[in-house]
Amino acid sequence: MALLRQGLDKDKIHSETGQVVGVENVNFEVSDGEIFVVMGLSGSGKSTLVRMINGLIKPSSGRILIDDIDIASCSEEELLSLRRNKVSMVFQHFALFPHKTVAENVAFGLKIKGVQAAERRERAHAVLEQVGLANRADSYPEELSGGMQQRVGLARGLAADPEILLMDEPFGALDPLIRRDMQAELLELQRSLKKTIVFITHDLNEALILGNRIAIMRNGRFVQVGSAEEIVGSPANDYVAAFTADIDRSRVFRAKSIAVEPQAIEAGAQVDDAARRMEDLELDALYVTDGDKVAGILTYRSAIEACRCGTKIVREVASHRFPAASPDAYLNDLYPMARMGLPIALRDAHGRLTGVVPPQAVFDKLAGAA
Repeated sequence: MALLRQGLDKDKIHSETGQVVGVENVNFEVSDGEIFVVMGLSGSGKSTLVRMINGLIKPSSGRILIDDIDIASCSEEELLSLRRNKVSMVFQHFALFPHKTVAENVAFGLKIKGVQAAERRERAHAVLEQVGLANRADSYPEELSGGMQQRVGLARGLAADPEILLMDEPFGALDPLIRRDMQAELLELQRSLKKTIVFITHDLNEALILGNRIAIMRNGRFVQVGSAEEIVGSPANDYVAAFTADIDRSRVFRAKSIAVEPQAIEAGAQVDDAARRMEDLELDALYVTDGDKVAGILTYRSAIEACRCGTKIVREVASHRFPAASPDAYLNDLYPMARMGLPIALRDAHGRLTGVVPPQAVFDKLAGAA
C-alpha cells in the first residue's frame, strides 16, 4: 500500500515485493434495480472485485457499502446475514451438487437459512417456473444441458429473493447460441424482478447487451464507466477505442440518439401553407398531426401537385403510409425504413411525435460521423 501511494505501478510492486495489486482505486455506485457490468480481459481484476463485494476477499483498504453495512469491516455474523438474505452469487461453472436434484440444488440456500422443507420445495418450484425448468425439478444436473444447468444456478441465486445478484461470468462456459438465449432470458427476468445486478464479463458484446452502465477495467482500475452509447460513441482513451472498434454500432445506438426536432403541420392546415413551410425549412416532407397524434406524412411533391389540382386541405393529401419507430429502437431496426427515403417518425407509447430521424443520419452514425 505504501508503494502504491508512492505512485508505483502493479508490475513494479510485483517485481519488488511479490505481491499482486488486484484492484486499485476503484470507486463506483450501483443503483437499485440496475445492471452494472464490469468488463475486462483476464487478469484485469474484475473477479477479484466481485468477490470483495460479498466478502470472499477482504480489501486491503477502503470501504464496500451495501446500504449501511461496510463489508470490509463488518462482523462475521453480519456478513453471513448479508449473504443469506441480501446478496446471492451465480458462478461461471454452475457449482451444482451432482447428488442433489434440481429442486434440491435450487433450495439449498433456503435450507441453510432454516426454511422448512415444504416451503423450500414450493419456493424452488416457483423460481424454476420463472427460468422455464419446472418440469425438470426432479432431474439431476448430469441429465441437463449446459444451458439448463446455468438456469438452475440462476434459479438458486433467485430462490432466496435477494436484493443483489453478483454474477461472475455466468455465461462464459456456454456455447454462443445458448449464451445469447441466456442473455435474453436474464433481461426478460430483470424486467419483472428488477434486481440489482453486478455482472462480470470479458465479452464486450455481452456487456453492451446487458448493462445499464458498463465499467471497462484494466490493470485493476476502471478506465471508463458509462452507458453502451457513451462507451462506443466517446471512448475515454485508445484502449477503450481499440476494444470498441469492431462493435456493431447499429446494435448499440438507439433512434433517439440521432433524432432531430420534429417539424409537423396540423391536418386541417392549408396545403399551400405546408408547401411554403417546406421551402422555408428546406425539407422534402412534413409530418401531419391530428391533435397530439401522428396522422400521416406530406411530401413536397404531393403538396405541389395538390396545389395544381386545387386541393386545399392537408389531410386530403397526406399519406397514411410512413416509416415509424419507437425512440428506443436500435439503428439496425431502422434499416428497412431508411430505404423509403422519408424521415422516420419516432412515436411514444401514446402515438405522439417525439422526434424525426433523417435517413442519412442513420448511416452517418454507423460511419462514426455523428
